[in-house]
Amino acid sequence: FCRVDPYGFERPEDFDYASYEAFFSRYLVVLTRRAIKWSKLLKGNNSIQKSLKVKRYIRKGIPNEHRALVWMIVSGAQTNMEQNPGYYHRLLEGEKNAKLLEAIKTDMNRTFPDNVKFRKTADPCLQHALYNVLVAYGHHNKAVGYCQGMNFIAGYLILITKNEEESFWLLDALIGRILPDYYSPAMLGLKTDQEVLGELVKMKVPAVAELMERHGVMWTLVVSRWFICLFIDILPVETVLRIWDCLFYEGSKIIFRVALTLIKQNQAFILEATNFPDICDKFKQITKGTFVTECHSFMQKIFTDPGSLSMAAINKLRETCREKVLSQG
Repeated sequence: FCRVDPYGFERPEDFDYASYEAFFSRYLVVLTRRAIKWSKLLKGNNSIQKSLKVKRYIRKGIPNEHRALVWMIVSGAQTNMEQNPGYYHRLLEGEKNAKLLEAIKTDMNRTFPDNVKFRKTADPCLQHALYNVLVAYGHHNKAVGYCQGMNFIAGYLILITKNEEESFWLLDALIGRILPDYYSPAMLGLKTDQEVLGELVKMKVPAVAELMERHGVMWTLVVSRWFICLFIDILPVETVLRIWDCLFYEGSKIIFRVALTLIKQNQAFILEATNFPDICDKFKQITKGTFVTECHSFMQKIFTDPGSLSMAAINKLRETCREKVLSQG
């Protein structure tokens, strides 16, 4: 058994190798089939136009060998990078904000302590690349600077792209366009989206919403890390990458689809909770086990379980929830 997964993460002591092997041997067949289809789609010319076919392909998963390229194209990061040649390197060579550098340095050793590629002893040690990407981004987007959570996201991007500049532009796509205001100092977008999830749960899984209300559990207590880290360290790596495939193409509503699916699938289990700590514990439990490990069937579920979820409906909820958050602030 391999103690380290293909991405460099050490597997936990209680890792269930048997059920993982069973899942992965089935998933490998799917991956092989998808890889052939993707190679035909990309036909060596490395460009894709948005279409229903591409959307369907992305929902079924992007093979790892094409992942960085497809993320770059569909997120708009590729275009931005081509239109700004040398920009990333100029950011690294320019004047630096000492306070920003300090904040980033502090978080370096806290980023993926369980990943062998981010250890000081690794060669190459990905901490250097991570540091550069975060420093460049902090100087590129001064309104955001650096905020906890970004280190994990940038770290994942580096693991997949193996390229600093591409990771920088993908981070820019996520923070600048795809996620509305999650990482600004006031985190208004993040607080708003947690409220939006609460409203969606009221509509789609009312019994759980009622339980939360009855025990006075605020959504931010149980789901803030889902949003901030985009499910990193919450769900298994393969599953997170499949979620990100869709996130880069379809935008932030994917996060709601995933959250609603986790809650809906585990409704009976969550409803067994009888007090505040119990509820918090149940929310930790529902992100583990075979349901989330089997990423292929999990991804099919996120598009069926929550029912229809239009961007228009979400934006409308965002408006009312933002008002509410601002009035509380």
